[in-house]
Amino acid sequence: MWFKTAILYRIHQPPELAADALSAALEEHQSRPLEGNNPKRMGWTAPAGRKSDMLLHELQGHRLMTALRQERLLPASVVREEVEERCDEIEDREGRKLRRQERITIKEQVIEELLPRAFVRSKKVDLWWDTRRNLICVSAGSRKAAEEVLDLLRETLGSLKVTPLATQELPVRAMTRWLSEPDSRPAWLLLGDQAQLKSKGDDASFTARQADLEGDEVRSMVEAGRQATKIAITLEGQASLVLQDDFTFKSLRFDDALIEEANNAEDDGDAVIRLETDFVLMADALAHIIEQMLVALGGEAQATPAKAEASPENAAGEGDPSDSRGAADEQAPAGSGDDAVATEHAEVSASASLPSDDAVGRVGGETGPRDALDATSEQDEEATTHA
Repeated sequence: MWFKTAILYRIHQPPELAADALSAALEEHQSRPLEGNNPKRMGWTAPAGRKSDMLLHELQGHRLMTALRQERLLPASVVREEVEERCDEIEDREGRKLRRQERITIKEQVIEELLPRAFVRSKKVDLWWDTRRNLICVSAGSRKAAEEVLDLLRETLGSLKVTPLATQELPVRAMTRWLSEPDSRPAWLLLGDQAQLKSKGDDASFTARQADLEGDEVRSMVEAGRQATKIAITLEGQASLVLQDDFTFKSLRFDDALIEEANNAEDDGDAVIRLETDFVLMADALAHIIEQMLVALGGEAQATPAKAEASPENAAGEGDPSDSRGAADEQAPAGSGDDAVATEHAEVSASASLPSDDAVGRVGGETGPRDALDATSEQDEEATTHA
């Protein structure tokens, strides 16, 4: 139970919900097998897997929940082949060309017939809720995936107001300064060996791996105007991570001393005790890391949860993930009198949060069989075809 990524959110007007009531709410939205033509589904599952049926673990103000996303994989090439065969057969039999609408109808029929036989891909995403600090951390690979989990939590609770955790100073500015001005770095922060540098207004980027970030090459790029959009850092004695320009943490690796402390804890061979021990140690360490990083970046920026709440109808798999992202679009450093800086802060937060129009189209709105087809990537197509 050690998060590899951390996508952070501030809770506004936190719901007052006891552990028993929350557990009951989670059970109402528990994960169930996909049935019929349903292309995808999200629900809560036990963080300990088959070793326990507990959907919620709460210890010392930390809550652990796990969402399970199930999605049917229907390769586009399989659908196209079947549609072409049926269309050719009809055209040969009737001696005419099929109209576009007729082809669309045939395609929909093919998808409805093939979906129940499609492979199902499952993905678990852990969520940590810090009730004392009113923070939520989702260990997801992307912000889009994190938003889907928040949609599920919102549906479970009835309402939830959150905004991406933001800082007074833009991470891009701070990371760039840490590269060019070593003395500006906090004493507890050490540079790693990875960084990504981009020129302002240019899509081209330079990625350094296993590099000396204090070397002449990196410094000359920064002096030439490139900005750091991600950088590997180590918080001495705590963890190493890659800080992103939207204040998310990737490639989290906790200090060996902390892992050893967890391994030495008595658990009597109980998997649930082991999970909870690891979780509490990780949550306490990560909470301290978040507080340190906020201080290093000038404190937390105030955010307005304008669209952070959504109705249960806009739930995971059926709602628009922009509901909890909308507030990020309006973020600006608190107390700043510089409108340009405030605008830039909002733009960075929004660009980090919002997926492409194509991604929103696949997640938001009611999902039908054609949505499942559109959501299939070329990589999924190859993997499923070989399977």
